[in-house]
Amino acid sequence: MSSFSLSRKRRRLLAFAAATALATTSLAACGGGSGSGGDSGVALITKTDTNPFFVAMQEGASKAAKDNGLDLTTGAGKEDGDSDTQIKLIEDAIARGDSGILITPATNAVNPAIKEARDTGLTVIALDTPPDPPDTVDLTYATDNREAGTLIGEWTKAQLGGEKATIALLDLFNDKVAAVDYNRDQGFLEGMGIDTADPNVNGDEAATGQYDGGDYEIVCNEPTNGAQPEGRTAMESCLSQNPDINVVYTINEPSAYGADEALKAAGIDHKDVFMVSVDGGCQAMDAIDNEVIDATSQQYPLVMAQKGVEAIAKVADGGDVPQPPSGQDFISTGVKLVTNTPADGVESIDTTEGKKICWG
Repeated sequence: MSSFSLSRKRRRLLAFAAATALATTSLAACGGGSGSGGDSGVALITKTDTNPFFVAMQEGASKAAKDNGLDLTTGAGKEDGDSDTQIKLIEDAIARGDSGILITPATNAVNPAIKEARDTGLTVIALDTPPDPPDTVDLTYATDNREAGTLIGEWTKAQLGGEKATIALLDLFNDKVAAVDYNRDQGFLEGMGIDTADPNVNGDEAATGQYDGGDYEIVCNEPTNGAQPEGRTAMESCLSQNPDINVVYTINEPSAYGADEALKAAGIDHKDVFMVSVDGGCQAMDAIDNEVIDATSQQYPLVMAQKGVEAIAKVADGGDVPQPPSGQDFISTGVKLVTNTPADGVESIDTTEGKKICWG
């Protein structure tokens, strides 16, 4: 049972994860100068280099590269969805003769460049964002984003206790397709008990109907590009359509912080809105303590990067690429629901525990 009652309350649900914006392309090397490449080189290509999620990933890759005697070169898009910059960075890795590439694919537009890299002999491992189709890369280490979305959906359903859910969905894109985007969004709806139409498409479910316990209305599906400013703009647009929103799902925590700004500017008490998200960064632990975010699914980018580097080092030494468990197309690096308001039937940890392992 919920520890707070929701007669006329609305509490923020802001979900998800995936990237903030405005990362300028960066090339930094560790363990051997500015990316000497050759058989000892590995490139890490992220969506941005300003989002703390990807900073943690760089830290994990840096340590693992040093431990395995590899030169690491890092680069990033200018913003989430910047496929052109990622393609150029893939081409640079091919030209250097790197052993492998670790990449968080911006969109499916990078797939042909990944194929070119693999055809040239590089091992390509995706991190965080499985490509579509999954066999575009040799292997993916990632959070189970469907599970991450389902966890916050189940938590929200339990907290509502049958009250009508008036929902804002703050997604990643509305003009590009990314698996991380639809898996989190659709997983959230499935966790709520809302029927989805195409499970790999955002926004085609019925706008009204019933979730497991009561009625629902989906007010909006708005893109945020995983960034705080766009998160605020998206939430403002949703509130202009219906000021009675009591559930907010966001793709990641930066977009959640932007949504929080919009709610405050509109004079809406956060105690009246369930806000959930995905990422579980250390900053988000404070946001939960301060009742900005109510629950988030925590993922582990540092682990993803470490395992990715270790796999490339293994292949460079003549070994085989690790294989996912039977029936899966990626290796999960785990996910935990973090909240200070646990719900019956939904396994979770609190922020005290979450701070110990945030982005470990």
